Amino acid sequence: MPADRFRLYSEVELELVIDDMARQAAALLDATPTVLLGMLRRGAPLADRLLARIRVHAPWAEISRLDLKVKRYADNLELLHPETALEAPAGANLMNRRVIVVDDVLYQGYSLMRVFEWLSTQKPAHVHAAVLVDRQRYRMPMRADIVGVTLKIAPDDVIECNVPPYESDFAVDLWRPRETPKG
Repeated sequence: MPADRFRLYSEVELELVIDDMARQAAALLDATPTVLLGMLRRGAPLADRLLARIRVHAPWAEISRLDLKVKRYADNLELLHPETALEAPAGANLMNRRVIVVDDVLYQGYSLMRVFEWLSTQKPAHVHAAVLVDRQRYRMPMRADIVGVTLKIAPDDVIECNVPPYESDFAVDLWRPRETPKG
């Protein structure tokens, strides 16, 4: 691992984090049908992991899975879309359901805000956010109801969630971009 990249959480540690998130989610559940809405890319396989653990803690709960394509930043936090791009799943019925939106990192809140705006048109009964990592660098008034870990890091540092199948290891790394020499 290069000197500017640090492993913060390994797969073993993250399995415990996911289990804790599942307990947090189970505490919110009732008889309302629930949809785990994974934000593509990494939020989708995280939603699958979370669902497996929720089923252990709340086997009685009626839960289904959907994915939602949302894009604002590249993995290195380079701004790709000034207006967050969103592609809704075709034929999704979220009316009167509890929706738990799952993403890897809550950074400034733009993507989550865009998802919540779209969800408001779908008339769900309840909407919650679940994130593996909360950076607490909000620019939008968004907070997660279910949080794996909270990391208060320097603004220029990058949290990199490695989530299979997109990466080989399930891990959270801190990446410090090197400054390019001036001149």
